[in-house]
Amino acid sequence: MIFTCFSRALAQLPEAAFRRVLLIGIGATIALLAAITWAFSLLLGWLVPETLTLPWIGDIGWVDNVASGLGIVTMLVLSVFLMVPVASAFTSLFLEDIADAVEARYYPALTPAPHTPFMEGLRDTLSFLGVIIVANLAALVLYLVFAPLAPVIFWALNGFLLGREYFQVTAMRRLGRKGAARMRKKHIATIWAAGVLMAVPLTIPVINLLVPVLGAATFTHLYHALERKESA
Repeated sequence: MIFTCFSRALAQLPEAAFRRVLLIGIGATIALLAAITWAFSLLLGWLVPETLTLPWIGDIGWVDNVASGLGIVTMLVLSVFLMVPVASAFTSLFLEDIADAVEARYYPALTPAPHTPFMEGLRDTLSFLGVIIVANLAALVLYLVFAPLAPVIFWALNGFLLGREYFQVTAMRRLGRKGAARMRKKHIATIWAAGVLMAVPLTIPVINLLVPVLGAATFTHLYHALERKESA
């Protein structure tokens, strides 16, 4: 079931609606991470004094520049881990556009689903963004402590988060927030497995940027497959 949903999502990737959401997500993510890097560098430059006096050495006048440089390098490294999670959060604002495109092609008999109000969707997106950033930053410690298991931890963590978010948003269009939550809990194993399938490509550069859009489409198919299974 999961691989069928994924193959259908992959086949629809060249469509205009998919490209639009992909470009918006990537562009917004790059802008946000660049702004955070710039702000972090300025903060370090402000906190670290221009001149540092050390015993037996004297005054060192380039400490603030080194601190700012290290801040930029640190944020660039963190951006490698945060690029796709943040892109996923931004893309979640437009998941309904992807779901509409999927349903128009594969489920034309369905009546159009009502869209979530923008402010409600923005609130959910900011909440998801906070959770996914904190979870991935916390996981950096686990990656170091359990280095051989780092890929498994990464896939399991992000698979759970992505699966939970994508399925909730997709199902909510048809069932409402509470109905989507009940269905998600009922099929948590399947949803988590599908989320892991989305998380595995996160470790592949460039390909990982496609994951948010592919995930939205895959979980739209998965919702309808599970809904048919329950109705049978």
